[in-house]
Amino acid sequence: MAQLQKIMMVEDDPDIQVVASLALEAVGGFEVMVCSGGTEALERVESFAPDLVMLDVMMPGMDGPTVLKHLRERPQTKNLPIVFMTAKAQSHEIALYKEMGALDVVTKPFDPMMLPQTLLDIWNSNVLAQSGVGTT
Repeated sequence: MAQLQKIMMVEDDPDIQVVASLALEAVGGFEVMVCSGGTEALERVESFAPDLVMLDVMMPGMDGPTVLKHLRERPQTKNLPIVFMTAKAQSHEIALYKEMGALDVVTKPFDPMMLPQTLLDIWNSNVLAQSGVGTT
């Protein structure tokens, strides 16, 4: 798999949308698509073709785990790397999210300036390692 370039962020909080997307674009140099909810994300994910999806766990309407389930049911997105974002980040909750198929969990509140590096670290330790890139 290639390097991390395109990130879809699914987040219902407008303040988090602005701060996180600005940090990912300005600091990380990523191309970011922001979706305000699960339905919008499912409608736009295939045309945007993200390398990774940052998915809020708790959203009105369709929560993050439900969005993940729908993504896994589609051939085009079944292997799409997912990182959950949540304020509920106790160890048993993180384990549950990983069992659902998330690569990792970003805990809210997060440091926006560190977010790009956090996602790169998750990408490098999970996606690249699984593909055998950079391993000896």
